[in-house]
Amino acid sequence: MVPSTACSLPHGLSLGFSRSYNSRLLRLSRTGLGAACSSPSGSESPSGLKSAGNLYLYPLSRGSTVVCSVMGTPKSKQEPDHLLVLVHGIMASPKDWTYGEAVLKRRLGDNFFIYGRRLANEVLDVVNKMPTLRKISFLAHSLGGLFARYAIAVLHSVETKNAGQSSALIVPTTKGPPKSRWTSGLGSIAGLQPINFITLATPHLGVRGRNQLPFLQGLSILEKLAAPLAPLIVGRTGAQLFLTDGDPSKPPLLLQMASDCDDKKYILALAAFKNRVLYANVSYDHMVGWRTSSLRREKDLIKPLHRSLDGYKHIVNVEYCSPVSSEGPHFPSKAARAKEAAQRTPNRENTEGYHQMMEEEMIHGLQKVGWKKVDVNFHSSFWPYSAHNNIHVKNEWLHNAGAGVIAHVADSIKQQESRACLPANL
Repeated sequence: MVPSTACSLPHGLSLGFSRSYNSRLLRLSRTGLGAACSSPSGSESPSGLKSAGNLYLYPLSRGSTVVCSVMGTPKSKQEPDHLLVLVHGIMASPKDWTYGEAVLKRRLGDNFFIYGRRLANEVLDVVNKMPTLRKISFLAHSLGGLFARYAIAVLHSVETKNAGQSSALIVPTTKGPPKSRWTSGLGSIAGLQPINFITLATPHLGVRGRNQLPFLQGLSILEKLAAPLAPLIVGRTGAQLFLTDGDPSKPPLLLQMASDCDDKKYILALAAFKNRVLYANVSYDHMVGWRTSSLRREKDLIKPLHRSLDGYKHIVNVEYCSPVSSEGPHFPSKAARAKEAAQRTPNRENTEGYHQMMEEEMIHGLQKVGWKKVDVNFHSSFWPYSAHNNIHVKNEWLHNAGAGVIAHVADSIKQQESRACLPANL
């Protein structure tokens, strides 16, 4: 019998974002690299780290480097209380955040500890190493937004029943006694108060459907070939993004991530954050379409604006979307038959019908929480076709058109400290 809700995935499939980080949507690290980050007050670098001012570099076996930034030495000797986790996408590296990290440091000040590395266990390692932390935020680019959504469900816990209350949460540590952390009625993330969850050009609804993977130019023949070829190029991640992963009778992982299941509360974890923001390229992004990155239906897409907001070049629109009550998402027998057809014979008729069904169900689930949607348009930049990399300034010299976007992100994070939270209908 086919399950009727998206929470019916078996436990093994719910960890579909595991194994290698570069070819899967999440790697639950067992290495504990985050533990190598020192407390900003420490005078000596931990074993295995190279000190370079306030940056501690951890060399990996492949020659890459983990960068743990300490946000400068506070004049007041006060240690940071807010952890900001930077998450990069697939086939990327922490170096992609070099410019963004520098701007965030400069604009946010000493109360923030910025950490750019892999998630879940490593976030817990950082939290356990820094007893002054009380708050946590995530800033993710591209596929990193899906990594982050999965990770916060892993890190989410609820310790109180009455919304609005706060209490102490005892977090286990790898060394020493347990530490007391903050939590609320909607829960905590790694024992910390969740503040901001921000994504930049993230394919929240997957990439199946016309112009969701824009470099295919909306051509049916290319979109027909993309679905079966994607798993051969990027492994299981490709099938997950095209919503064809797993048994035909089971809902795809991205649909499960738009719901609360027994083992992971994906929506409750999102709702726990005070602020949820989507930055989306309205055009020229050849990797992630406007619709999937902004959680909109095709009919909800307005004509792209061209005039930038004052002080933030290429930011063309900000929209606040209130939560919408919904019973979804569901995965009825009709959806299972459509998925099987899309897997077996991925022609345009089969895939379009299946995707439309799944897209609507994912939106039903994700719109239960309120979102701030920020539209970005690089139409007037020197090289607009780099929009996917411009939006987070992957390289300061090649992609500096996105400087206004990073400035807007930093100012939004700073202003959120004193603003009311975006609500949720759960």
